[in-house]
Amino acid sequence: MLWTEVYADTGTLPFAQEMMITMDHPKTVEWDARMKAMFDRIDTILEDRYHNHWRLRRNRPKRGETTNPEADGLFNVGAIFTPGYGSKIGRGYLVDITLATDAQVPLEQREEIEKLVLDLLESFIPEYFPERQLEISRDGSRYKIHGDLSLGTI
Repeated sequence: MLWTEVYADTGTLPFAQEMMITMDHPKTVEWDARMKAMFDRIDTILEDRYHNHWRLRRNRPKRGETTNPEADGLFNVGAIFTPGYGSKIGRGYLVDITLATDAQVPLEQREEIEKLVLDLLESFIPEYFPERQLEISRDGSRYKIHGDLSLGTI
């Protein structure tokens, strides 16, 4: 949202509103929408496969009870942008896999889920970002999507 309302006498925004200004370029909005669609699809696959394996946290809505797959069900899968300071790979999106359970998930099952997410990303990235040269690599303890993250000519 770009604020257009200004004080008539000063031509400025109130301080509180200045702090809320965001300038989302349409290409950034499109990029984020494609990332969300891709991760929502991965979330659906994980939910289909593992939904009965562990009990949900008490405060977590069941799958499909909200309009956002990130907010319900056993999984919340997504990516968080990092500028990559201190990373050998540099900037990119760290893949985040959260299981909404208080149960102990055995290491071998966590690794199985992580491997499935990696395989799905390798399959889906060319579909969702066909014009990009993106890679997935281990960066510390997580996987990172990196490569051509440019918005092109803006």
